Amino acid sequence: MSTPENTDDREQPKSKKPADTAFKQQRLPAWQPILTANTALPVFLIIGLTFIPIGIVLVVTSNRVLEYDIDYTDTKCININNNNNQTCADYLKDNPVPTTPCTCKINFTLTSDFDGDVYFYYGLINYYQNHRRYVKSRDDNQLLGKSGSAATDCEPFQKINGTDIAPCGAIANSLFNDTLTLVYSGQTVPLQNTSIAWSTDKNVKFQNPSDPDPYFRNHAKPPNWNKTAWQLDPTHEDNNGFENEDFIVWMRTAAMPTFRKLYRKLLTTSEPFTKGLPSGTYELTIVYQYPVINFAGRKQFIISTTSWMGGKNPFLGWAYIVVGIVCVIVFAVFFILHRFWKMYVLAY
Repeated sequence: MSTPENTDDREQPKSKKPADTAFKQQRLPAWQPILTANTALPVFLIIGLTFIPIGIVLVVTSNRVLEYDIDYTDTKCININNNNNQTCADYLKDNPVPTTPCTCKINFTLTSDFDGDVYFYYGLINYYQNHRRYVKSRDDNQLLGKSGSAATDCEPFQKINGTDIAPCGAIANSLFNDTLTLVYSGQTVPLQNTSIAWSTDKNVKFQNPSDPDPYFRNHAKPPNWNKTAWQLDPTHEDNNGFENEDFIVWMRTAAMPTFRKLYRKLLTTSEPFTKGLPSGTYELTIVYQYPVINFAGRKQFIISTTSWMGGKNPFLGWAYIVVGIVCVIVFAVFFILHRFWKMYVLAY
């Protein structure tokens, strides 16, 4: 007969008590700041006296950035091929699929020289590139030049008659396609359409297939395009397909409904543009192809210089100034209350 096991030899349950250390038993030395008037008031004063001059510097720097913009959505853009003063916006409205593009010319004057680097943007207003379904409507594997069927996220711009679209998706299909040309004193302003996209996008996110020419010929172009991706820039062979920089700039969707995207940079290799854009009268020729009237949108052409802090944007500077002023006011109010309260207590 077997004898019962000795209960003293049984394994005891493991204790869940934390180890007896200073860290686990919360015996480490600690410091808890006690806010008093003598410690808090100098902080408000220092922040105020620091933020206000920083904000002034940022605002002054932003104001030194020269900028000129033209809204060419409707009234300023009159079809030069039509004698009845029809705007290009109305022309596109009457001819959704025009046989010939609408062209207009706008004259404007720059009252001062735009020295240094000059950038040209197109701006869109009331255009929601941040819509959830719109942002998802792309195929990143396709844009990397990988083989395979277009992603279902591209629907309804995934296939045409059973053939994959390249590039697929709503973002690519809605590519901005107005052509903007600038003339000064009878001379076309030299504009650069390369080095306008982020280097990380150009070198990492967008790559052409190993054999791009037959690839794009064997794929359908987006419905709104009048040429294939491999024909986007006939002047630069290496600026076509998924690596076309106008296309890359457009594919980086904007977070707000009012935005601008870099269109061109001034080439400073020939006179009189070696130092920038000289003052004077210019003629802007627009091949108007991008409709925005249907969704109450607006289009702009923007010329801008830059500074060490970027383009013209005074918001950050005014934010510093406002925060600094608020801190100084808080300091003054609490300092007065603190002094008068001490005098009141001592008096009574």
